[in-house]
Amino acid sequence: MEDLLYYSLAIAVCIAIIPLLSSLQNSIFSSSIVYIAGPTSASRNSIISVVAEILAIPKLKTLVLSAARSRYGPVFTLYLLPSRPAIFVADHAVAHRALVQRGAAFADRPPASLPFRIFSSGQRNITSGAYGPLWRALRHNLTSKVFHPSRLGRFAAARRKALQGLVAGVVAQQMRGDGVVVVEALLHRAMFHILVTMCFGERLATDAVVAAVEALQREFLTSVLGFQVLDVCPALTRLLFRRRWKQMMSLRRRQEELFAPLIRACRAQRDAGDGVDDTTTYVDTLLGLQIPEDGGVRNLTEGEMVSLCAEFVAVGTDNTATEAQWIMANLVAQPEIQARLRAEIHQVTATGGSAGVQEQDLPRIPYLRAVVLEGLRRHPPGHFAIPHAATGIDDDGGGLSLEGFLVPRRASLNFPLVALGLDEAVWPDPLRFRPERFLPGGEGADVDLTGAKEVKMIPFGAGRRICPGMALALLHLEFFVASLVAEFEWLQVPGEPVEFAEKQELSVVMRRPLRATVVR
Repeated sequence: MEDLLYYSLAIAVCIAIIPLLSSLQNSIFSSSIVYIAGPTSASRNSIISVVAEILAIPKLKTLVLSAARSRYGPVFTLYLLPSRPAIFVADHAVAHRALVQRGAAFADRPPASLPFRIFSSGQRNITSGAYGPLWRALRHNLTSKVFHPSRLGRFAAARRKALQGLVAGVVAQQMRGDGVVVVEALLHRAMFHILVTMCFGERLATDAVVAAVEALQREFLTSVLGFQVLDVCPALTRLLFRRRWKQMMSLRRRQEELFAPLIRACRAQRDAGDGVDDTTTYVDTLLGLQIPEDGGVRNLTEGEMVSLCAEFVAVGTDNTATEAQWIMANLVAQPEIQARLRAEIHQVTATGGSAGVQEQDLPRIPYLRAVVLEGLRRHPPGHFAIPHAATGIDDDGGGLSLEGFLVPRRASLNFPLVALGLDEAVWPDPLRFRPERFLPGGEGADVDLTGAKEVKMIPFGAGRRICPGMALALLHLEFFVASLVAEFEWLQVPGEPVEFAEKQELSVVMRRPLRATVVR
């Protein structure tokens, strides 16, 4: 019954939004990013906008934003709530100025929705935390003690073990029945193995623990968007969507029941003084971390560490596994690209005398990096970057100026990655998967392949809020894609062309998981 009500609201939104798309009245959109307080004309249609947002209807949102951009230009406001306008930046140059040149000014986060406040211990994690001393402490801990290039080598054995499991899973599927391989679940299991090992250590990352974490976090990733309806009039929606509310609270409770004992086990290992480096795992760094509060410092609570561990595992697995599947789908659909990549991989590995792809081989395979970057451009795991907000650093705290417009403190600043990645003015033939655009001499030759700092690559991370796990994600994508291509030839199933339709979970996934036949 709850689902019927939920989807009835979605249908009602779709019906109500049709006349808006034909007229795009100024009561919803504004070409001038100026916040006007009180019950102005913006509030007349704010309910429709809010419902569209909380129901997370990707195609509807994309349609609305595309129509708004065509009328008002690359920077405009959508009034989701009269007191909280959402600003959209669909221009590479403006995005570069906001995220890089003025990164500190727009490094904050807008208030999180109720579900994300619950799962982040009140916005006390890295992806949702406000820009300030707490966020800087959490981020510095992660980047310097876990994701620093000098420390990534510690988990090479975990990556190799995960790859072995992935290859074994492909072979097992190949040998049964029709020989069709569905790689989606295998990629997720491989990534969960690595991230659980990085989080809790090899001794605790048993097959049973990895499976339990994967099952719980996959439920979270596929359900969390549906919880957004609980953020509007919580007293009412908590009653209307009781089953959804119970599921959300059950998920949080089960996170604590699963992660807390693992955190305690890490603490016991550290206290036992068994010679383990106190920066070996992510939890080890959290146990020794002190965060600022009320003019002093304190240790993290167990609940906060649960939230940080859940964030670490979810973000590090879902986006990477999803992106790897999108890349493999394009290689299956375009065998000529796959063949060129395989030839380059074999040339490098044969020259190095190594058995299979080694991590040290990756920098010597430029076409591999081009394939991965093209995958990120064409199929970003999220259609929007995590919202930013003005910090108030440049003025007295009332708001900041961007391109001559005012960005209020509580407004969310959004960067539509798909729009930026498919901009014909920047990317010729944008719908085509063409890695050559990221090679020297291609139309993307001015892109900095090492740091993605050039304006074109803004969608994939820049500024103060650049994803601290970007280097790790690129390592995982390159290592697993290269290994799968070197180990197997991936072919379309006869009569089944690859389908590139999308489905919205926490990330944007393939509606129909990739099916392929493989030749070892």
